[in-house]
Amino acid sequence: MKKIFAVLLTGVLLVCCGCGAEQAGQVRQIQNVDTAMGTVISQTLYTTGDETETAAEIMELLRKLEEDVLSRRLDTSEVWSLNAAAGSAEGCSLSDPMEEILEGCLEIWEKSDEAFDVTMGPVVSLWDIDSWAAGEKEGMFAPPEEEQLQNALEICGSGSLDIRGNRLYLPDGAQLDLGAVGKGIALDHILAYLREKDEITGAVISLGGSVLTYGQKPDGGCWNVGIANPEDTASNVGILTLEGEWFISTSGDYERYMEVDGIRYHHIIDPATGYPADSGVAGVTILAKDGFLSDALSTACFILGEERGLALAENFGAEALFVGKDGSITMSRGMKAYYHSGK
Repeated sequence: MKKIFAVLLTGVLLVCCGCGAEQAGQVRQIQNVDTAMGTVISQTLYTTGDETETAAEIMELLRKLEEDVLSRRLDTSEVWSLNAAAGSAEGCSLSDPMEEILEGCLEIWEKSDEAFDVTMGPVVSLWDIDSWAAGEKEGMFAPPEEEQLQNALEICGSGSLDIRGNRLYLPDGAQLDLGAVGKGIALDHILAYLREKDEITGAVISLGGSVLTYGQKPDGGCWNVGIANPEDTASNVGILTLEGEWFISTSGDYERYMEVDGIRYHHIIDPATGYPADSGVAGVTILAKDGFLSDALSTACFILGEERGLALAENFGAEALFVGKDGSITMSRGMKAYYHSGK
């Protein structure tokens, strides 16, 4: 029997975000839950003003970012245009923000021994786990044919990204896929937006498995962000206690996957094999001061596994926590200052 699973609000759970609406003084709480970028968006905002439109403005920011920049499926986006120009001798013009994104992706690709690769579009399209997990396809799921995968892998490889004079030149058939950094990029944009809103004194914003904490709670307490248990995403394996601005990103084999005949096929593809990554890890949580970095590292570290993943996170000054398939927990030394089991 085919089993379809799609967990939208997983990986990092918000716990004890703040007090109720009746806060002391003039601080009010605004809460909003909506969907964008293919995931659930949860907002808890604290404001001293009448910023009732803030949550709606953040949702509009996310939709514009997807439509104009990040989506590889919408023909209005920059990524779509770059992919459409693959194989062209003229290449395609790059905006300054996109060039910065791709340069950052190349740095992580190099330092992760090519485990992180945003040119995996052809392989990701073959698996199409997101559509299967969301129940958008009918029939029996089956892995791609080996010959198909090998042909697709030959097109992939961030080493083929050729950036010259504010233009990108991609080989024929190549496809960028920024799904591994999209939510982190979005949270970076949200942080910039919040910093311009003097009335917003604190916030916790969740985009699926990526979270931003900002400012402070009205009672002066810490933000508590739960790390979901891969075996039971309604519970936590622990809680991160944080102050101020942080980005927390989690990647796991339980977020979007198909299970057939006891084999789980999840959405995090290993560029070395073309198959879902199998490093003995069920989930990875990254704690960093940059959304792009936290999102990218959670994917790279999941693919690399505990030992190599810890080294990569340390290289970028980020903290990491790994939940093994056996339930074991391994974390960086710095993560221990923020983590407690919550038991």
